[in-house]
Parts: sequence; C-alpha cells; structure tokens
Amino acid sequence: MSSPPSSPSTELASLPDSAPSDDIDDDDLFHDNEEEEEEEEEEEEEESDAEKEWKESLQQLELILTMVLVPYVGKYFGRKCAYWGWARFMEWRYPVEIVVTSSGTAKAAGAVEAAAAL
Repeated sequence: MSSPPSSPSTELASLPDSAPSDDIDDDDLFHDNEEEEEEEEEEEEEESDAEKEWKESLQQLELILTMVLVPYVGKYFGRKCAYWGWARFMEWRYPVEIVVTSSGTAKAAGAVEAAAAL
C-alpha cells in the first residue's frame, strides 16, 4: 500500500512560514540600533579620554625635558666647551702646557659647578 506521491503545492503548504514574525516591531529594532550607537560613542569617548591623557603625559614629559634636563646638560657642555676654548686660547697666547692629573675629578668638579647654580 503505497501512498500516492504528494504534489509540490502540498509540500509547500506543509513547510513552516520562514517570514519574520510580527512579534518584533520596527520600534524595537530602532531602539536596539540606538543602544548600539550609544555604546559605540561611549567607546569612542573612552578612546579619546585615553588619547587626551596620553597627550597630557607627553606634554609633561616635554616640560620636564625643557625645564630641567636641557638647561643642566647645556650648562655642563657649555662649561666644558668654555674650558676647552679657554685652554686653547691660553696655549696660543702663553705657551704653557696644562696637565690634568685626574680626569675623573675634573669632570666631577665640572658637573658639581654646573649643578650648583641650579
């Protein structure tokens, strides 16, 4: 007892409806999109806050370098250059040989003199 083959129209009628259900309103979808957009904006704000903090820290680092480190290093090397130039001038003007017995002591004295005025 075989059953007659079913026709295509009866097969389609027996399939469940694949169309979206009417339970979801367009307003619900709109609110979901708004929430997603708000979350994305919050993430962008967090990134911009982190970026602002990064820029502030770079500005503080630059301030430390320009206000503390550069003058100290400039003064040290300026004195070193001045001593070198004065020694060359004195050797040219008066042929006297200057001998530094301890270069470490001379360098330390130059660093202490440079730091003393700060």
